[in-house]
Amino acid sequence: MKHLDVCLTPDLLHLHKLDNSIVVVADIFRATSCMVTGLAYGVKSITPVATIEECKLLQDRGFIAAAERDAHKVEGFDLDNSPFSYMNERLIGSEIAMTTTNGTLSIAKARASAVKVMVGAFLNLGALANHLKSEQYDVLVLCAGWKGRPNLEDTLFAGALAEALKDQFMLREDGTLMAQRLYNQSRENLLASVSNSSHVRRLQRLGIHKDIAYCLQTDLYDVVPVLRGTTLVAMN
Repeated sequence: MKHLDVCLTPDLLHLHKLDNSIVVVADIFRATSCMVTGLAYGVKSITPVATIEECKLLQDRGFIAAAERDAHKVEGFDLDNSPFSYMNERLIGSEIAMTTTNGTLSIAKARASAVKVMVGAFLNLGALANHLKSEQYDVLVLCAGWKGRPNLEDTLFAGALAEALKDQFMLREDGTLMAQRLYNQSRENLLASVSNSSHVRRLQRLGIHKDIAYCLQTDLYDVVPVLRGTTLVAMN
């Protein structure tokens, strides 16, 4: 039987074997929610990069560039890290370069060894789960966390995906069981469950209340982003 495991922070990724695993990266507030939203609204591709310097080089080559650090837009770039910024008609068919504090770094760490890297959010939970059921590989959910520390919203997403796949995958590690149980305790009101979390407090200080509620909505889109080479595209 296939296995599903959860890595609560990229700093623990070295403890997991990836050679037979699809890695699903989750950065719910807000990178992977932006990626799912952008591709659902017609963005052609998103190239995630770990550093601001890499993002600037792609911007100089003609990419629309999105850069975020510590929940703030980096000066000189085109887009911030709000999913609502990716709903603009001018982005249809565009190629976007993106760097964020946690999410794009997690993708960079995963792609070296994983069989495949995919992007997950509550926004595409059902579509992602349905696709993973058809795959032959194990799954590792990589929670982006915050600067090496676990966070609540990504762990809740990991638990939601584990719950959706529990009949097709073996959930054997404690981190996975913790995430699943936390999700089941919180699923009736995710917004209330994260209300006192560190990243929600961080975003609320910036007045970004609508992003929080939006990113916790389930199954708005059927798009499944997958990394092809170094670029995320919607899986056909």
